[in-house]
Amino acid sequence: MEIQTLSYLKQNAAKLDLEDGPLRITQHGLPVYRIYSEQEAQMRDEGIALLKLCLMAESDIREEKTMTPEEALERLKSE
Repeated sequence: MEIQTLSYLKQNAAKLDLEDGPLRITQHGLPVYRIYSEQEAQMRDEGIALLKLCLMAESDIREEKTMTPEEALERLKSE
């Protein structure tokens, strides 16, 4: 991950190359922003969504809120 200053970002925003990964922006030596390519941001968002779905599924299993494939098929047909 490349590290640059906020001043660098302001001067070079139009020509940033994020193919090598995100860019960490610092101000007064402290990290304040991370800039990702759109593709990388989409992959990150999809990964988070998948983790949320897994947590929901685990919760349903613990609470015994499950159904057989046949029950699911019947429910889909009735809707």
